[in-house]
Amino acid sequence: MKLSGLLLLTIAILFGACSPNNVKDAKEWEKYFTKHKLEGTFMMFDNGQGSFRVYNIDRAKQRFTPASTFKIFNALTALHTGAASDTNMVIKWDSIYRPDTIWNRDMSMAEAFRVSSVPYFQEIARRIGKDTMQRWLDSVGYGNKKISRIDTFWLDNSLQISPDEQLGFVKQLYFNQLPYQKRAQQLVCGMMIREKTPKYILAWKGGWGRTGNKHIGWMVGWVEENLHPTFFVLNFETEDPNPDIQGLQMELTRGILTEEGFFKGEK
Repeated sequence: MKLSGLLLLTIAILFGACSPNNVKDAKEWEKYFTKHKLEGTFMMFDNGQGSFRVYNIDRAKQRFTPASTFKIFNALTALHTGAASDTNMVIKWDSIYRPDTIWNRDMSMAEAFRVSSVPYFQEIARRIGKDTMQRWLDSVGYGNKKISRIDTFWLDNSLQISPDEQLGFVKQLYFNQLPYQKRAQQLVCGMMIREKTPKYILAWKGGWGRTGNKHIGWMVGWVEENLHPTFFVLNFETEDPNPDIQGLQMELTRGILTEEGFFKGEK
């Protein structure tokens, strides 16, 4: 049985591995959520300092549909098992027109990952197969590990994962600690990098799902300065029928990271 990050952290505190002072309730981040009437959480783990900060720790332990953040796991499993040869592997468009017109073309895994193409990664999941996918969900201990249909289970609320579990997953990915080939982990890390400057690297994958009338937003990743990674997870929900999820993802994540002094190359 795998333990969640928060439980592991609690055990570490109890056994003196780190001080309770290193675990802080970041109440000051609440303003980013109340501005848009969002229920949400933001978690940050400074790997160098071993410090953990979280706004709304109760929500951080709750599980939600991973939506497109599951593309991280999907890509890793495909690359490791050979369902995908590399991130340049092209899957041809199935000629089905979709409202997200950017998906209506042939594309590589790297392109599909960046534009969050659902059809591409549905085909990847079908090529992996249900039995193999289930073995890897069990091996990694990804969320509740539940599969319904092989090409929809991360979208239809069958599979669920907590922000806390997402944080542990992306941290293990960064350090090549997941039970996949090192090459697969390095390739997926490369796809997650969205900004690379002399001062910082920002890597992330967003997600947008539905649970009833609620829209669920995610952003998981890390910011690196001076070879020093800090891992973060944003999760929120809104009942706004027409939310700008991508705008909210970036506004909240960049706002909090900027407030904490990132993007200057001084961390």
